[in-house]
Amino acid sequence: MRNIRAVVWDVDDTLFDYTTADREGMRAHLAAEGLLAGYGSAEEALSRWREATDQQWARFAAGEIGFQAQRRDRVRVFLGAELTDDEADTWFQRYVGHYEAAWSLFPDVVPVLDALAASHRHAVLSNSSLHVQDRKLRVLGVHDRFEAILCAAELGVSKPEAAAFLAACESLDLPPHEVAYVGDHPEIDGRGAADAGLLSVWIDRHGGGAVVEDPAGRHRIASLAELPALLGADTRFGAPSTFG
Repeated sequence: MRNIRAVVWDVDDTLFDYTTADREGMRAHLAAEGLLAGYGSAEEALSRWREATDQQWARFAAGEIGFQAQRRDRVRVFLGAELTDDEADTWFQRYVGHYEAAWSLFPDVVPVLDALAASHRHAVLSNSSLHVQDRKLRVLGVHDRFEAILCAAELGVSKPEAAAFLAACESLDLPPHEVAYVGDHPEIDGRGAADAGLLSVWIDRHGGGAVVEDPAGRHRIASLAELPALLGADTRFGAPSTFG
């Protein structure tokens, strides 16, 4: 069994309920902008926004455009309009106000951070930017839980590239085999971490029961309550493990 000394965390949809905040924030934003009537339904509008977000984020992750450019292009694609940078930035910032009003951690986050506080070191590795994630973690009240916060925009490399995961390990001065990575995406987080030599933990909140390890080297859990048992942590977390 590995001696895991640190946990590196993804942020969005792992610690922070990004999907809900994005949907609720955009719904409120479109209503305030008077744009909902232009779509068949609110769900259709939200689906279009999600598609634009995924498309432009993929371009950013591939190094084709910068972080701010992907935000601007999300707005242009979604609205189907030729906007100046200032116009796109202003529209996006109005959305951000509604989005931030819906920010929240998942309910299992603080209990597991408390349970592992004495036994493991903690850091963050995100495919976002430090400006965004540093502020987010402060607002959510967990910033001081992490020794290091690394983001793709500043690193110049993004998950699933091994270099991103290895940079997180280097920031903790630990070898990969002594570090666990917890993230919500089965490929970007799960397979990427496993391929880089970390203990890969895929948090699959919408999946079924957990499995010990799949062929890609990912350990799947349905709740962070299962993490201490997987790490072999001596805690009083008290959550039943689904690992057999």
